[in-house]
Amino acid sequence: QVQLAESGGGLVENGGSVRLSCAASGRTAGADVMGWFRQAPGKEREFVVSIRWSGGSPYYGDSVKGRFTLSRDNAKRTLFLQINSLKPEDTAVYYCAAGDVWSDVPSHYIYWGQGTQVTVSS
Repeated sequence: QVQLAESGGGLVENGGSVRLSCAASGRTAGADVMGWFRQAPGKEREFVVSIRWSGGSPYYGDSVKGRFTLSRDNAKRTLFLQINSLKPEDTAVYYCAAGDVWSDVPSHYIYWGQGTQVTVSS
């Protein structure tokens, strides 16, 4: 089992920035692939970015390229998602996920955090 805990969300002004964290614990060795997704009210869960603990560069979804930056602290098994130039359409619950398949499809991920709300005021 892998436990994921997101933090860092909140109410942010249009054009502002936010830094989300995802701390992984438990049997993380069996879940090398980590991903961030977001879900806005009434919409499907959308892929944001994925990365492997074992190495390699992050892979970003087309809708977030340029404003979202993912980093990781392997020793602490923690991911950091920096979001700049926030827009009202970035308002969503942001979820951290873990699995063993390199994918941008939510159903391919096994473990999920509870999510953290990001609300961008217009």
